[in-house]
Amino acid sequence: MSADTDTDADAREQLIDLAEEFYEQFEGGDVPKMRIPTRTKSNIEYDEDKNVWVYGDRESTRTAKTISGAEKLLKATYTIDFLARQLDQDRSSTLRELYYLSESWDVDEAQFNSQDESNNLIEDLEIVSEVKREDFHMRPEESGAKVMGPLLLREQTNRGDREIHCQDDVGQGGYQIPNNPDTIEFLDNDAEFVLCVETGGMRDRLVENGFDDEHDALVVHLGGQPARATRRLTKRLHDELDLPVTVFTDGDPWSYRIFGSVSYGSIKSAHLSEYLATPEAQFIGVQPEDIVEYDLPTDPLSDSDVNALESELEDPRFQTDYWTEQIELQLDIGKKSEQQSLASYGLDFVTDTYLPERLDEMGVL
Repeated sequence: MSADTDTDADAREQLIDLAEEFYEQFEGGDVPKMRIPTRTKSNIEYDEDKNVWVYGDRESTRTAKTISGAEKLLKATYTIDFLARQLDQDRSSTLRELYYLSESWDVDEAQFNSQDESNNLIEDLEIVSEVKREDFHMRPEESGAKVMGPLLLREQTNRGDREIHCQDDVGQGGYQIPNNPDTIEFLDNDAEFVLCVETGGMRDRLVENGFDDEHDALVVHLGGQPARATRRLTKRLHDELDLPVTVFTDGDPWSYRIFGSVSYGSIKSAHLSEYLATPEAQFIGVQPEDIVEYDLPTDPLSDSDVNALESELEDPRFQTDYWTEQIELQLDIGKKSEQQSLASYGLDFVTDTYLPERLDEMGVL
């Protein structure tokens, strides 16, 4: 039996065990229930042993004592049945497909009212079963995240294994990150560090200017808020290849949260922080102090920007001297700036001057 087959069997067994718990509660005369960690900022805490942010002790309960709770457990049972059959058949589906598939279920109350509802249920099942959704054969819609740089890998596909060099064997678009990066085997690399980039425009600028080639960088396009596959691959590049990880974003509170999801982990997936987060990741910028130092073109902070920055000052993941200083500076100047604003100094400024200087300051170059 292959490792993948073992994983499928283990995932199916965990799901069936969960469904059996509901049955045993019924049989014992108890009201069925399912306990889930409360997924809020106030219920995350730092695990010093694992060096990541995880859920605390607060829990919420899905119970059949109420109509709403009973419907949630019904939907969970139908979803478990679907996932178990999917694993039996060695098939896969997207989160979006699950939402639509539920419309064919024979009990109206088991059907999902929105994709957010089905997405949240999959996350609930991940937590209580301790099985990742990738092992359920569930995947998101295409994230579009790609890698460009001096890395040779082998990817397992349903058409056999493929060896791919992420510069020589790809076009300008780079290597498409698969839904489950654990199907990738790293064969060889000449990379010195990983550079995660928020926007597609900046990623294209770096590739066009040959930044990956000149500095032996693995340029990872985050595509905005990074998908789990992107964060998982980034962590593997750091842990298995011993590559420093850096993150280059816009200079606004939402982009700082993008860095946070790479480095600290996100609140909604704190149960997977050890699997997804790279605590050693470093923030390049655009920093508020860069906005001042380079006198970059800016936009004024909106009310929602200000609220987000103030929230980050209270967020335990951002309570360091560095982030406190940067966020307070940004609130003081009342401005934000995009990565592309560096082009005000010319198209080559970001690759010839800004990034080399910042990476040298950070001890990466």
